[in-house]
Order: sequence, then structure tokens, then C-alpha cells
Amino acid sequence: MKDTTMLSRRTFLKKTCLAMAAPTIVPSSVFGQHAPSNRITMGFIGLGGMGTNNMRNFLGQPDVQAVAVCDPVSITNEYGHWYKHGWNGNYFGREAARLIVDDYYSSKAAGSYKSCAAYVDYRELMSRSDIDAVMIATPDHWHAVIGVAAANSGKHVYGEKPLSLTVAEGRAMVQTVERNGVKFQTGTHRRSDASTRFACELVRNGYIGELKRVEVLLAGNNRTAPTGAWTPDPVPEWLDYDMWLGPAPQAPYHTMRCLYSFRFIEDYSGGQNTNNGVHAFDIVQWGNGSDFTGPIQVEDLGAKFPRDGLFDVVEFIHFRALYANGVELIARTEPDAFQITFTGTDGWVSTDGSKVQTSRESLKSVRIKPNEIRLYESHNHYRNFLDAIKFDARLASPVQIGHRSTTIPLIGNIAMKLQKKLAWDPDKERFKGDDEANKLLSKPLRSPWRV
Repeated sequence: MKDTTMLSRRTFLKKTCLAMAAPTIVPSSVFGQHAPSNRITMGFIGLGGMGTNNMRNFLGQPDVQAVAVCDPVSITNEYGHWYKHGWNGNYFGREAARLIVDDYYSSKAAGSYKSCAAYVDYRELMSRSDIDAVMIATPDHWHAVIGVAAANSGKHVYGEKPLSLTVAEGRAMVQTVERNGVKFQTGTHRRSDASTRFACELVRNGYIGELKRVEVLLAGNNRTAPTGAWTPDPVPEWLDYDMWLGPAPQAPYHTMRCLYSFRFIEDYSGGQNTNNGVHAFDIVQWGNGSDFTGPIQVEDLGAKFPRDGLFDVVEFIHFRALYANGVELIARTEPDAFQITFTGTDGWVSTDGSKVQTSRESLKSVRIKPNEIRLYESHNHYRNFLDAIKFDARLASPVQIGHRSTTIPLIGNIAMKLQKKLAWDPDKERFKGDDEANKLLSKPLRSPWRV
């Protein structure tokens, strides 16, 4: 049955033509005191649910001008009802994003105009010298290729989590960003949340005694794919499928391969362990004081994977990691959960990323003293990124930290896949004495893509 909410071709063309017929220069009156030289011009790559949400947040910053959008999806509402932040409700893709930008700027000044370009290929966007920064919210298998290209072109990057698909790609991103001296903010935005910072400050300052154990609970897979033998679907007209695959292996198209469901296929992502898991492990790293290192051991505790079908990432997460300071990390799947609990010799602190629970009610009223450990304070992840570009402010989640937080679920996935206990060297970023595991630290890229 045809979806009656689908944007009609006539309506879409009418709006698109209106945008294309308008002036190509944004009036300075739109920006007031922020026009024109103080503006940060941005391009947005990957306009699904999270990418569109990020773009809207950047549009709300008075010193940002959106000049380009990019996605192999033209416009679709097939992301589903769980996203409500696209154009006209729940439409996503480059043309939907362009309409969002046009409508936003039109509301700031009299008349209509075309405010930005729309591209299928990110390289066209990247070649523009008038773009200062890019936002990347593509599927994970594209993060490193585009992130490295952006840094090499001198553009600052707001890159969604997880930072990379593999440990090797993450290290390449760190090295490229450092070599080019650009700003790179990882989208682990809970570092800009006051309650998360407070929970970690309680731990870091010994309010629960000596930290011994951290437990991470993560929700399971929230999509269902075909099992057994499955039949490919025709590629929809709104998708440039070869561009969507990019550096990933050639594969027959299926409705559940792309859009949100990419998260459950190993060629593109690492499942919920690298999706929501990176947020949790980032908090673990912050509370443990291990931002620039990682565990020394990782062990499968009985994870479960699909037996067949399209999805192949871990369905039930269960692994253990051990840090050099003796802190033990346990991660497992729990339905509808997102919880990080730090347990010490004198109590515990738990957070779901928005509120804090404690073993003693008195801990909630603690005021961290000036002479105690005070973690970096950012109140808005997007604003922090822009301030880092304009004023050299410290980033809340720089690429180096994002890489370490992403490494934990990546090596956890390897241990669970191989059903092994593995010794990890966080300095060399290699497993000790296990060639089979080390082969999984990188993936070959389909030509012509490279990092």
C-alpha cells in the first residue's frame, strides 16, 4: 500500500524550484553582528536522522552559515516514524536538508533564495575553498575516508560517533588531524552534559572510595532482518547505492541494509556496541581517568551472534575488559537499557547520561571544591566545536579521546567474535601474540577509496 504521507513529486518539485529560483547570496541582514567575516561556513555530509538533527543545531548558532549538504539519498521518508526531525516531519536526504536550510534562512529575511548546494559525492563539497568546517554523520564505514579527506583539505570536523569502523582507521584519523592542525570534535555529546560530568567528578575525586568496577548496560538490536536465504530488493530511485556502499564490499541491495539498519551489518558498523556503546564507554574512560589510553585485556563472556541472515553483528553483548589500574569493566545487553555504574570501595555512582543515582543520598549534594579534580566544562557540544575554531577553545571530545572511546567496543567485538581472552597493548594498539585478532583491527577498502 502506498504511504499517503509520502511527499508528492509535484509538491517536492514546486518547493525545489522555488529554492533554485531564488538569489544565491544570503543577505547580511540574516546574520546581523555575525555577518559576514565572523561566520563559520559549514557543509553537512550524511543527512539521515542524526545528521539532520546536527544540522538543525548548527543552524541555530548565529555565527554559522550552511552552504552545502551531501548525501547519496535524495529524499525519502523510509527512515521510519522513530525520526521526527527531517523536512516536513520525517523526510531525509540531501534535498530535504536543502529545503530545511532554505526555509530557515527565508524565515530570517524577506523573500526566498537558494542558500546552499546539494551534492551526491562528498568530494565535490570538499573541493570548495569557501567551506570552513564539515559535519559528518554518514554510516560508520565512511567516517574515516571522509574525515581524513576533510582534515587533509584543512577543514574542521564535527564527526559523529563511533569515530571509525576499525582501530586502524581511528588511528589514521588521529594522525591526519594532528598533522593538519584542524579541530575535530567527536559526537560523544554527553561530555557536554552537566550530570555526566558530575558523576565522573565524584568518581575521580574518590567520593566512592577506590574505583574497582564499572558495569555498562546497553539495549539490544532494535531492527529485525531477514534470516536464512533472502532475496535482494530493487534499488530505489532516491538512492545512489554504489555511492552509499563506497569503501565497503559490493553487495546486493536490500531494504534492511541501508539507512538506520546499516548498524547491524559488520561491513558498515559494530552494532549497538559501537552505536550507543561508544557513549557509555566514553563515560567510563572519563570517570576512570583513562582518556588517552585503554584496557590491557578484553575477554568474551558468552556473547551471542546471529546464526544466519542479513544481520551479522553481535546480538547479545557480553564482554569484560581490564585496565592497568585494576579497574574491571563489564558490558552486557539489557533490554531498553543505557546505564553506566561505577562501583568503588565506599559506594557507587550510576548515570544514564541525563540523571545520576548514588549509593548514598548525600553524594548527590556534593559540591566539587576548587582544589579537587574539575573535569572540562562544556554546556553545548556544537557551541564548543565552534568556539574551538574561532577562539582555540579546548574541545570536549577531541579526536584523540574519541578514538580511545571507540577502541573499547571495537576490541570488545573482536574478543566476542573470536570467543577469546585477549591481551591488548594500548600504546601499540595491537593484541599481544594473536595474529588472528590483529587481522581484525583493519579492513580492506573497495577501490578507489582509501584512508
